[in-house]
Amino acid sequence: MSTVAPAGTPRTVTPRTISARTVTARTVVGRTAWLLGALFWSAFAVLEAVNHGWVAGLLAFAFFLAPDLTFLVGLSDAPRMEKGRLTPRAVPYYNAAHRALIPLALMVLHTVTPVTWAPAFAALCGWLAHISYDRAFGYGLRTKEGYQRG
Repeated sequence: MSTVAPAGTPRTVTPRTISARTVTARTVVGRTAWLLGALFWSAFAVLEAVNHGWVAGLLAFAFFLAPDLTFLVGLSDAPRMEKGRLTPRAVPYYNAAHRALIPLALMVLHTVTPVTWAPAFAALCGWLAHISYDRAFGYGLRTKEGYQRG
């Protein structure tokens, strides 16, 4: 038998309910920030392509798609894996291609070294846009077993 508080009685708020709301709000804010970043990096990649020609556009598009090519590493194991799980053999490649610090560090290197090539910067913008869209839509790094990290 369940007990229901009479109408007008204030609800008891436990730390657990506050925590659940905070995590949800934090998730929404975080995903919104990632989406704004994704739109920024997409626009920057397009700007680089317009300013520096078709090679820059082609590389930006190729690097936008490239991180998900890591799924091909475990393609032969895919039929035996449960839905949403990545084969453990592909996890290190997937995680390496989906870490935002790698293209950011390469962007910094690109801007401080005397050797610069604009299409390379456009490619890095495309790569960072891909990572940002993934995070915005809830796809993050994987555990060593191949599951999404919580």
